[in-house]
Amino acid sequence: MSLTNQDILFASLMGVRNIGLYQRSQMVQNELSKHVLPNIPFLPLQQNDNSVTAAKTINPSFKINESDAPTPEAQQFFPLSFSFTKDGQKWLFPYEPMINISSGNNIVKRNVAKQGNKLIGTVKERWSRKDFDIQVTGVLIGSLLKGSVEDCYPKQQLQELFEFLIYEKEFYVYSPPLEALGITKVVVEDYSFPFSKGENVQAYDIKLVSDFSYNLLVKE
Repeated sequence: MSLTNQDILFASLMGVRNIGLYQRSQMVQNELSKHVLPNIPFLPLQQNDNSVTAAKTINPSFKINESDAPTPEAQQFFPLSFSFTKDGQKWLFPYEPMINISSGNNIVKRNVAKQGNKLIGTVKERWSRKDFDIQVTGVLIGSLLKGSVEDCYPKQQLQELFEFLIYEKEFYVYSPPLEALGITKVVVEDYSFPFSKGENVQAYDIKLVSDFSYNLLVKE
């Protein structure tokens, strides 16, 4: 398995606040542990014959000062897309993020007085399901590795993502694991853009909450 420019950039995020999410993913840790990062030109940028040769050996399509292009949806294992409306235009995360999903049950418990030795625990009177909490963690990557802010920083990607983060209503979400759980709409609860190593890299950490439609009026 070859080590791409994108793999190197993900490894460079070891200093950001949300690295704990990466560490909890055993699969990612196993993949990173297989590689020893070589001395390639953009970490730091050293344009000499030896480093260029090493980079081309790892990635034959490597070009000086250019990062990996966004990954097409067909080449992502779990692509994630947002849309403001059900049949509207989708915005695809340009680089596949990590998605963590959690939920549970709300249970009302009652203690029985003088329950004796044969009555153990509490009486569960009723329960309901909690929302799904969805943590999305990843990076946005500019096309150039070094240079001015206008040339390197993924400003357009960040602005497009930010439009969803400040949206005041629920919006539609598309990803295989979410669809398997019946999650089609979400709202944004929290988000952050922690410091990211690399002039063309911006990390993000987003907390989404599932939203399901239901009718509060019941006909008698």
